[in-house]
Amino acid sequence: MEAKAVEKYIKMSPRKIKYVIDIVKKKSVEQAVGLLSVTPRGAAIHVRKAIQSAAANATENFKEYKVDQDSLFIKEIFVTQGPTQKRFKPRAKGRADRVLKKSAHITVLVSDGKIGNSEKISKQVKKEAKV
Repeated sequence: MEAKAVEKYIKMSPRKIKYVIDIVKKKSVEQAVGLLSVTPRGAAIHVRKAIQSAAANATENFKEYKVDQDSLFIKEIFVTQGPTQKRFKPRAKGRADRVLKKSAHITVLVSDGKIGNSEKISKQVKKEAKV
């Protein structure tokens, strides 16, 4: 069984989040949350929140299959760029520089390794990432 969670409009550059995501790829949910709790980067808070949300979705949505949080692992996790806010910073002699405030979306897909509706959700996630 698979479950998905999306953390949207994070006020942080996707590049900064990517460094943290690379740490927890293909790890168990329990191990990933443990690693992120001691990671000193600001993005670790947002990534941990998304992973915990996906794990909670899996246990809540598949109660009849008795999905255990200990058996879940991160099947797929990626970051995409969100909307960019454009601001201006005043400079000397009446000039102005443009400041780009980037945002990001984190998508997490957790699985317990059992076959269920996993193929359907995987295709849907990949389709959404392309758009």
